Amino acid sequence: MSQPSTTAGESATRPSVRAAAGTGRAFTVLAVVQATLIFTITLIAVPLPLIGREFGLDSSGLVLVNAAYGLPYSGLLLFGGRLTDRFGGRQLLVIGLAIFGLASLAGAFAPTFTALVVARFVQGIGAALTAPAALAILRAVFTDGAAFGRAMAVWGGVSVLGAAAGTVVSGAITTWVSWRWMFVIPVVVATLTLALHRRLFPAAEPDTADSAPGLDPFGAVLATLGISIGSYGLILSLENSWTSVGVLVPLAIGLALLVAFTVIERRVRQPLLPAGFIGRGQRLFGLGGILLSAAGSGLIAFLLALYLQNERGWTTLATAGAFIPYTAALIASNRAAGPLIGRFGAVRVATAGLIISATGLALLANLHPDTDFLVGLLPGLILLPAGASLVFSAGAVLTTAGVPATQSGLAGGVMNTAMELGPTVGFAVLMAVAATRSDTIDGYAWAFAAAAAAHVVLAIIGIVSTRRTSTSTSGNIRTTP
Repeated sequence: MSQPSTTAGESATRPSVRAAAGTGRAFTVLAVVQATLIFTITLIAVPLPLIGREFGLDSSGLVLVNAAYGLPYSGLLLFGGRLTDRFGGRQLLVIGLAIFGLASLAGAFAPTFTALVVARFVQGIGAALTAPAALAILRAVFTDGAAFGRAMAVWGGVSVLGAAAGTVVSGAITTWVSWRWMFVIPVVVATLTLALHRRLFPAAEPDTADSAPGLDPFGAVLATLGISIGSYGLILSLENSWTSVGVLVPLAIGLALLVAFTVIERRVRQPLLPAGFIGRGQRLFGLGGILLSAAGSGLIAFLLALYLQNERGWTTLATAGAFIPYTAALIASNRAAGPLIGRFGAVRVATAGLIISATGLALLANLHPDTDFLVGLLPGLILLPAGASLVFSAGAVLTTAGVPATQSGLAGGVMNTAMELGPTVGFAVLMAVAATRSDTIDGYAWAFAAAAAAHVVLAIIGIVSTRRTSTSTSGNIRTTP
């Protein structure tokens, strides 16, 4: 008896099912990579006092260890995006992950303070190459505009989840084993992704070879040094007066370099950051939301960790446990973000997220020495991440909407730069507000209040933008109402 023949419909369905499974696996691996890059920022946040005692560091040494990863990461992202658009996402991902993984391994075995700082710095270089490459690969995997928009709605929340995971996991690991084991996670992620990359990711993105942009090395140097040196000055302001030479000099140098970058980029044929790219459509609003939400998330992680450990006497494990509801709120909000953006548009969802985050920050502004965790802290620890996840998701959609495949790396570099500058620029400004108060906890409360006000201002801009805009774009994921 002959076997039943396969219908034409079944034949067409099977490849599409396999293709969907393939894109799902590719997205999952890339999302884990992106989360790990952000996770590595907060990898040593909780065990930083332990690291200081082991190496005999003062406050400036701790600041340098903490900042060594973020400085090259934020500074090199634009150039990493240009390299991605020039040479292809998969190639840059392999190079970036190899650097990132080897540096992470070196960090785990760092025998001295200097070795640890160098390892963290090289980690940041690898991350700056990896992040825009991952987004470019994602654009090549999801060739349909609507599918890519839906993927970005999830992608946006992945980064902030990585930061939260770093806080929770570092507290647990350093309670039972050495802080050095924290570096095992990026090593494993880099190794597994490198082993799987040929099976999961396309070799080249559409039109990369035909329209490869120039490298603009001079612009890359100016942008990298300007962002890195300026960010270093802002980081030093956390430990020193804004009027001190150590803060003013790097701030002035960084600002001068960025001004020179802006002027020169207007005159080159293929600028690193094309004129009008950031301000196109609703991209500037999306980037502003990402930057502000990153600043707010960094503020709550830093200040509440200090408050619970230094003022309330909590252990590192208990402090990490306090952020479990924070992480759960991130996950739940991220799952809801895609459908909400599809129904109401990214601008409205980002605006709602800003308002929710502002409410959480306003509740935390009531902080005092005897604030009860369940009543005084927990509501803010849930509302802030719930709103931030919506903003990150909507901001990712707005930042990448309408970007051609040949500029996917640029979009990834710009988006990740905003994400990195939030915990540097925004955080430094908010901590400057805290420093205006003589009482430490009162200063924390003022910083939360200032962050809430900034969220409200940007939400008002979103509301005005929503009223002025009546068109929709990009298939089922609407970037505007």
